[in-house]
Amino acid sequence: MRKLISIILRTVPRRYLNRFAHVFLRIIAIFYRGSNVTCPINGRSYRKFLPYGRINPRPNALCPDTLSLERHRLMWLYLKNKTDFFAANLKVLHIAPEVCFIKKFKAMENLDYTTADIESPLADVKMDIHQIPFDDNEFDVIFCNHVLEHVKNDLVAMQEMCRVMKPGGWGIMQVPFFLPIPEVTFEDPSVTDAKERERIYGQDDHVRLYGEDYATRLERAGFEVEASDFVNELGEEQITKYALDRNEVLFVSQKPSL
Repeated sequence: MRKLISIILRTVPRRYLNRFAHVFLRIIAIFYRGSNVTCPINGRSYRKFLPYGRINPRPNALCPDTLSLERHRLMWLYLKNKTDFFAANLKVLHIAPEVCFIKKFKAMENLDYTTADIESPLADVKMDIHQIPFDDNEFDVIFCNHVLEHVKNDLVAMQEMCRVMKPGGWGIMQVPFFLPIPEVTFEDPSVTDAKERERIYGQDDHVRLYGEDYATRLERAGFEVEASDFVNELGEEQITKYALDRNEVLFVSQKPSL
């Protein structure tokens, strides 16, 4: 299974994975039912989760029903435990929306929820993150996970998200990190070969390798940033129950109030 998933992720375009993967995996899910791990997004339990990853798939990572990964389950728990996301009336922009969240968030009556992506068939709005087609100060919350490592100019993209966020609004903007994490983010526009990009950046469609200065880059765009170690507030029992990555830091970015 690990080898099959690796091949699929490396060869099938993301737009097709978004549309069709869940159909196949929900059949697989029947055989993974159990009580060892739980996806907090749907509340169902499994013997284990599926492996996931392009090169060396991580064991116990992908929920076959919701398609949540470790970072998605952590984000859900953070929203439940640390924010008013499930109760307050909020206008939300979700860039490159993850399948595990879309139906859940769209069904929430307290949210005015808009999804956007440059190519995903699941998104409400087709847009380039470098030129977000919304007015200044429009959204209370913005989610943008594992997007900035793909874009031409991440600072411009961050500035655009800050522009359309309301003063006092907040967002979660995750990027991948590869060990050992460099002190400074590395990018070289002259690197265009897919194999070389995979070697340098960890994936052939990435254009930068984020370092320990990621929060500083968000701050340069106008945000106040909390690098939250929320995962370790949960404790060992919940980390195991939800199959979380204990090293995942949540970058919670807020636009200063006027």
